[in-house]
Amino acid sequence: MNRVYLLDGLRTHIGVRNGIFKEVRPELLGGAVLRRLCEVYAIDGPDVVLCGNAVGPGGNIGRLTVLEGGLPEWVPALTLDLQCASALAAIHMAALGVRAGEWDIVFAGGVESASLQPRRIYPKQDERSRLRAPAFTAAQFIPGEFGDDAMLLGAERAAKAAGISREEADVAALLSHQRARAVAEQGLLSEVILPLYGSSRDEAIRPRMSERLLARAPHVTDVPGGILTAANTCTMNDGAAFVVVASESWIRAHGEVPSAEILGTKLIGSAPQVPPLSADRAVASLLMEQGLSYGDVEAFEYNEAFGVISAHFRRAHPEVADRLCRWGGALAYGHPYGASGAEILLHLMKILAHEKGRYGVAAIPAAGGVAEAILIRRLDRDEWLRSEP
Repeated sequence: MNRVYLLDGLRTHIGVRNGIFKEVRPELLGGAVLRRLCEVYAIDGPDVVLCGNAVGPGGNIGRLTVLEGGLPEWVPALTLDLQCASALAAIHMAALGVRAGEWDIVFAGGVESASLQPRRIYPKQDERSRLRAPAFTAAQFIPGEFGDDAMLLGAERAAKAAGISREEADVAALLSHQRARAVAEQGLLSEVILPLYGSSRDEAIRPRMSERLLARAPHVTDVPGGILTAANTCTMNDGAAFVVVASESWIRAHGEVPSAEILGTKLIGSAPQVPPLSADRAVASLLMEQGLSYGDVEAFEYNEAFGVISAHFRRAHPEVADRLCRWGGALAYGHPYGASGAEILLHLMKILAHEKGRYGVAAIPAAGGVAEAILIRRLDRDEWLRSEP
């Protein structure tokens, strides 16, 4: 079995819905990222592109992204829909393909546009046409639940099940914005961001977020005693992100140096009523398989679509609480669903490189109670050159 490596990647700035990318189709964002990656690594194209997408118009948007990016027609593409975890699932699949010897170099990630999310309707003979609004945006994830607010309700149930208060969720949101603001001011992610269509910043970060603003934020559900607000819930976003997954033979033949090695991957199913809690369960299972503890991991990147996710982690693992979303998370950057997995993995690689950490974990919970987790080990140039056969 081949070992699997990561050669960095790129993402766009992250726009809020109806913001900087409001008229830009997601395949155009992703195509520009793919094209630039080909230029960076001096190749015509990868063996395959694996592209996550959650709320697009359907079809194989990954293939469309390849063609819009001007990559050769011989580059195949596959679109994956695991909702919020789509891009991380694409990277998981890329790792399996490289490990099995099917591919040597894969661009894996995703594209998304909440701004251009289409509305759908069921045909009249489908009973669901009478059980939900005539036009809807969110697919059905749980038997018996049909509303577009399924994920919000799941997060409220998760908060109640875990005993998470609004104050804890608000603390997570404030910390996320503070950390993301500091990273933006220092330009720590600038080398993995490709400005497009005049973009200049990640649009959702609020430099002036404060306890006062958090306290004034309105609730986003009608759940009695609910804790979710417009501030401790992520925004809806547009963006694209891809990482480069490669075999050792390809890397050495092309004189490259990998940023990290993928040590393990995990896809789990969990309670569908409380999907935000599934990310940590996936990580616990993955670390147990790899013979590691939470204390062995220097950086955790959970996709904090809700403050509930971060609050739960910090309560469950106080000894490593400061290692979660070290540079801010989705509560600040936003959550371009199908692209978020590649985005947080890029952030994770940069955090480990900056802090000289060894192990890092990226994890995302998704609708319906499934979760993806990926464990990586940072590599540096000297280590790679010493290991040359």
